[in-house]
Amino acid sequence: MKKIVLLITIMTFAAIQVNGQGWVKGLGQKAKEVAKQAVENKVEQKAEEAVNKTLDKTEEALKKKKGEITGKEGKSTSEREDQENTKSTQQKERLTSTTKYDFIPGDQILFYEDFSQDAIGDFPALWTSNGSGEVKSVNKAPGKWFHLNGQDAVYCFTKPVKFPDNFIIEFDIIPDAEFQYGIQLSLYQENPENPLEVNDDLYPGLGGLHIEVLKEGWETKGYVDNPDKPGLEAQGNVNPVIAEEPNHVIIWVQKRRVRIYHQGAKVLDSPTNLYQEIKMDRVRFSGWDRHSAPYISNLKITTASPDMRSKLLTEGKLVSYGIYFDSGKDVVKQESYASAKEIAAVLTENPDVRIKIVGHTDSDGQDALNLDLSKRRAANVKAYLTKEFSIDASRIETDGLGETQPISDNNNPEGKAKNRRVEFIKL
Repeated sequence: MKKIVLLITIMTFAAIQVNGQGWVKGLGQKAKEVAKQAVENKVEQKAEEAVNKTLDKTEEALKKKKGEITGKEGKSTSEREDQENTKSTQQKERLTSTTKYDFIPGDQILFYEDFSQDAIGDFPALWTSNGSGEVKSVNKAPGKWFHLNGQDAVYCFTKPVKFPDNFIIEFDIIPDAEFQYGIQLSLYQENPENPLEVNDDLYPGLGGLHIEVLKEGWETKGYVDNPDKPGLEAQGNVNPVIAEEPNHVIIWVQKRRVRIYHQGAKVLDSPTNLYQEIKMDRVRFSGWDRHSAPYISNLKITTASPDMRSKLLTEGKLVSYGIYFDSGKDVVKQESYASAKEIAAVLTENPDVRIKIVGHTDSDGQDALNLDLSKRRAANVKAYLTKEFSIDASRIETDGLGETQPISDNNNPEGKAKNRRVEFIKL
């Protein structure tokens, strides 16, 4: 480009100079000098115009090229920044939701089984089956676990359990790696005219509730021994159990309503999942056509929704099995939320009431360690109430008594479960 500009300048200068020389010869000396100066000025002007014209073309070409680049990218940097800022400002906040455990275990333990009285390798003494099963220890969790490893087998608890209208059943389950079609828990009413120690019927007894713990979710079905009445079904796919890991499943039955909780969420809630006339009294696990062999432990059944207000304010003491801790730990678990919330509500509505929180343990382990654990648990319950519900800490005292004040026999799993408790005492 520079060579072209230079060439144009030289040619212009040469042409003007040739024409100017013929004209200069006809003039006088004075006119010659004036003409010569005029020619030089003209040459400079033409050269400047040529250079400016060339620069204008160059600038235009650069702008065009820049426009092509920004065209490919959509917008210039400043325009893109402005657009992003506007988009960020206008972007709506996404909808989110939270939930809390809303079940409250009662002050009565109806049944508890952790297989602690059974030897490793044995079939548990209080159960029976039409297949095989074995008590084992596992590397993923403490305690003993019942391995339901029989093909197409059912596992029946041999003693009746008188379920009230409102109860909570909990258990821990470790699904095996396959866990193809899960496991079925059945709560049913025994047929008094045809009682069966091992009931492998598809729909046992006079009626009941099937609870399916599946690989990809949950299913329930209320049934009755009447062909004219259809099954009452419900299902959910939130938070399915995790294979080869301990899972704590909680089921709250409130008359006809069934709710299931897992991993901090309510995973199923069916308001009419049971036939009202059924009074369940039996517990069974079924692996029929399941191709699964899970491990089960810490099966517990309690009453539900106690009158905490009356217990604490009128009777002066509330025994709670709704404050949860892991074995040997002092951290209050999220399953404790509803029970703690109810206690906090009583304190909020009665600002003059002061309480003492007392922790208790069973007799397993060393006395000194149990005493220390019970004190730490009570202190953490106080901290939970003050942090979560803004209860004034000065209204709460704490203590721990370890294993020194049992309320039941420490020689069996159910008695030990009753002794592991938190008491709230009105001062």
